[in-house]
Amino acid sequence: MLTAYTARMAQLLDSHCDMLLVGDSLGQVIYGLPSTLPVTLDMMIAHGAAVVRGSYHSVVVVDMPFGSYEASPEQAFRSASRVMAETGAAAVKLEGGEAMAPTVHFLQSRGIPVVGHIGLTPQAVNALGGYGARGRTNAEHAKIIADARAIADAGAFSIVIEGVVEPLAVAVTAEVSCPTIGIGASAQCDGQVLVIDDMLGMFERTARFVKRYDDLAGRIDAAAASYAEEVRARSFPTPAQTYQPKP
Repeated sequence: MLTAYTARMAQLLDSHCDMLLVGDSLGQVIYGLPSTLPVTLDMMIAHGAAVVRGSYHSVVVVDMPFGSYEASPEQAFRSASRVMAETGAAAVKLEGGEAMAPTVHFLQSRGIPVVGHIGLTPQAVNALGGYGARGRTNAEHAKIIADARAIADAGAFSIVIEGVVEPLAVAVTAEVSCPTIGIGASAQCDGQVLVIDDMLGMFERTARFVKRYDDLAGRIDAAAASYAEEVRARSFPTPAQTYQPKP
C-alpha cells in the first residue's frame, strides 16, 4: 500500500500496489497544513474521486478525516456513505481501537468496508502527547492488543498498525485474523504503507521509519534550474518546440 492523492499518481502506482490509500496526510503533503486535523471531508472526497479515476486494479481506501466520524456510528455512516457514493472508493479507514469498534461494526453491517488504524493515531496526537512510538509499557502493549482484537471482531477487513515497537506489531499480527499493514511497525506485518512523497524523497525531514527510494526533490530542483537557465539564455524553446509556417 502507498498513498495517492491524484489521478496521475494513482495511474503510476496502480500496477504495483494491492491497495492505494487516499490519506488525510494530504493536509500536510498537498496543502501545507501543520497536521491532519484541519482536513475536511470535502477535501478527502475530491482527492478520493481523483484517485479512483486513475486506478483500475488497486483497492482504493479513503481516510475518514478528524471530526467526521467520532461523535457516533450514525455520524460515521453519514460521512462514510458520502465518501463511498461520491468517490467510488472500495473502503474507508478510521482511527481508533475499542472505542471505535461499535462504529466499525455499524459501518460494516451496512455495506461499508472498513480498514482500522491503531497504535500511533495522528488525529489523536494532541491527546496522546506527541508522535513517539507506542507499546513501550506493559499497559500500552495490552491496550493496543485489545484495540486490535476489538476492531477485528467488529468486522475491519484490515488494520493499519502505526508507530509501535516491533514485538507488539508481531503480536498483533499473530492475534488477529485480518491482514495487518505496518507503518513504523514491523516487516512481519502482512503489508506495509508509506506516504508516497516521503518514500520518493520529496521532503528533507521524515520519520525514522521512512526509507527514501529516490531523491525526487533533488531531481525536480535540478530540472527546474536547467529550465530557468535555458529560458534566461533564450536557448528554450528551440525550433523543435516551436511552430513554423508551411513552406
